[in-house]
Amino acid sequence: MELVGVKQVPLSTNPLFTSSSTLVPFHLSFPPPNLHFQPPKFPKLTTKHTSSASKIHCSSISAKPTQGNVVVKEKSVSVILLAGGKGKRMGASMPKQYLPLMDQPIALYSLYTFSQMVEVKEIVVVCDPSYRDIFEGAQEKIHVGLKFTEPGKERQDSVYSGLQAVDSDAELVCIHDSARPLVSSQDIDKVLKDAWLHGAAVLGVPAKATIKEANSDRFVVKTLDRKTLWEMQTPQVIKPALLKEGFDLVNRKGLEVTDDVSIVEHLNHPVYITEGSYSNIKITTPDDLIFAERILNPGSSH
Repeated sequence: MELVGVKQVPLSTNPLFTSSSTLVPFHLSFPPPNLHFQPPKFPKLTTKHTSSASKIHCSSISAKPTQGNVVVKEKSVSVILLAGGKGKRMGASMPKQYLPLMDQPIALYSLYTFSQMVEVKEIVVVCDPSYRDIFEGAQEKIHVGLKFTEPGKERQDSVYSGLQAVDSDAELVCIHDSARPLVSSQDIDKVLKDAWLHGAAVLGVPAKATIKEANSDRFVVKTLDRKTLWEMQTPQVIKPALLKEGFDLVNRKGLEVTDDVSIVEHLNHPVYITEGSYSNIKITTPDDLIFAERILNPGSSH
């Protein structure tokens, strides 16, 4: 199966970043090529505990209960793949998730990764109907169900739209941003198991930068303790009944949330942080696109 798209050229001359240029066609094959991508290894965090209450709840650190005996059943997970964003910061002529990354649309990388996991039964793609053919072109080469729903005004509306199409037998709902193409199956496996154990789990990485709280005049109020700060990623995985209960509360009270597990937080239900990989970046700017290419192709000189 071949799909005609836009061929990537160096950003300095890339027609995607000009308003008047003609797009250059290229042909994609499915499934995406085996890129032998291995996320970079980072040292495990260690902490000195003075009491049991000081434990960080992260899957890479000793905690109870553990993943040891957890088995997420085959065909028990429904994935909601969010692909309806506009991506205005990219400054391109199409949403960022459809830009080519090494001759494949960004959104297809995670679609293919999820489709290869035995736990996944279906992928619900939340996208504008005009881009549906990109995913339909891959359908013959994946072995999970593929559904489509339309995005809402805000992220939480798009998640809710996807949730309406989820199979009633699903035991976990796995929500992923299609602009994160480099998520690994190993990290997905870990966060699925943690969500099964705790009801809700999210991939995250320890904050590396110093974070300061500021007032409305941009004067520093205080420096936050970096050891307690985590940068959230996706997938974010939640048991369906818990997610539906959270949406009932959020919709009833008219609350706005910026990520999916925040919906559960409003129920005062604990959310577990599964330590992921720094390579699971979100493509937001042209620089992110270059960085992703370097991760996928370390030997490239570009």
